[in-house]
Amino acid sequence: MFRVAVVGRPNVGKSTLVNRIVGRQEAIVEERPGVTRDRKSYSAIWREVEFELIDTGGWLEAGDELESKISRQAGSAVLDADLILFVVDASVGITGEDTDVARMLQRTRKPVIVVANKAESEQRRFAAWEFAALGFEQLVPVSAMHGTMTGDLLDTMVEELSALPPAQEPTPAESSEPEDRIFSVAIVGRPNVGKSTLFNRLVGDDRAVVHDMPGTTTDTVDTVVETEIGTLRFLDTAGMRRRAKESSGTEYYSMVRALKAIDAADVALLVIDGHEGVTHQDQRLAERVDAAGSPVLVILNKWDDLTTEAKVVHGRDAEERLAFLTYAPFLRISAKTGTGVHRILPAVQNAIIAYRHRIPTRELNLAIAEFQAAHPAKGTRILYAVQGATDPPTFTFFSSRPIDAPYMRYLERKLRERFGLGPTPIKMRVRRRSE
Repeated sequence: MFRVAVVGRPNVGKSTLVNRIVGRQEAIVEERPGVTRDRKSYSAIWREVEFELIDTGGWLEAGDELESKISRQAGSAVLDADLILFVVDASVGITGEDTDVARMLQRTRKPVIVVANKAESEQRRFAAWEFAALGFEQLVPVSAMHGTMTGDLLDTMVEELSALPPAQEPTPAESSEPEDRIFSVAIVGRPNVGKSTLFNRLVGDDRAVVHDMPGTTTDTVDTVVETEIGTLRFLDTAGMRRRAKESSGTEYYSMVRALKAIDAADVALLVIDGHEGVTHQDQRLAERVDAAGSPVLVILNKWDDLTTEAKVVHGRDAEERLAFLTYAPFLRISAKTGTGVHRILPAVQNAIIAYRHRIPTRELNLAIAEFQAAHPAKGTRILYAVQGATDPPTFTFFSSRPIDAPYMRYLERKLRERFGLGPTPIKMRVRRRSE
């Protein structure tokens, strides 16, 4: 699939253009610079030509540490791209920052289309041709907000992409193999606990901007990676804040995207700041992740910097405060140095296996009979049991009377021990049935 990078200085409407091209509200848009920080990819198609659209943060020749990291992300997207959409602001004209971006793009020797955005009126569309002075042959004035001339832009993009060398076709043997499902792993947690550092460590590339300032990640960044346990999709989510702080539009949409990633993920890595320990906010987020029904791995990050005594105290406190995640393994790591990170992928693999595990009905009922013989329930008996679903394992017990909560916890514990269902949630329900 062709890759098209959307670049330009901050606040020229790159994310608005991305949303217009993909036909839905994917990128977060707000009328201030710096909202987009990481590079984000979206699939799109026009006139039967498929391409990957890469949204980037605003590019600056010079700036503070955070702006420099955002610019490097945009530069990486340019290097990976087959075609570049260089977005400028027709309502402002050529700026020094536009000239800086143009010089950077000319060094790449890749095809570039200058997109003069915010050209709503005929007068602005005419004035937009001043951007030809930037030195690129292709120029299209558009209004991403209103959709004006975006069809012409897409036609020009398709013509440029069609002129590129064709991608190598897969061999018959390759194309005949069934495509394996790619499992998603969401990295979630409060702001500034080290999610993006862990994400970059796991994917082996600086895809997410990392900075000490909370809230650096404003949207969910996803990357598909070949790992030792197979192909995985890692999703770095924005830090989940308290409701009182969800004031801006950016934070609201960041939260929505993070929740969407949690619900769609096969496994969630809940990252906790080892220095601070488990806060009330961490507990609330853990409840939300647990409610999504996918396996959870609790990642106690920044563990290297703790003293031996602090490790004992914080580790015990974390397990007590998150006791409702009875099935979740607790991994002590340092995303910054890489200590302990090697244990994450095997734990993810175990969680996926348990999440998809199906127990034959005969084995399940033999086990339930054994559990009842060892510890009978008061006033009731389980007559029959079935596993109705996987992802996660879901069991239905047919009994003569209702089963109380303590006995249900006993059954869950015994099922985990017998069938190796440790690192996955289990759903259990009871249906009354006459003997």
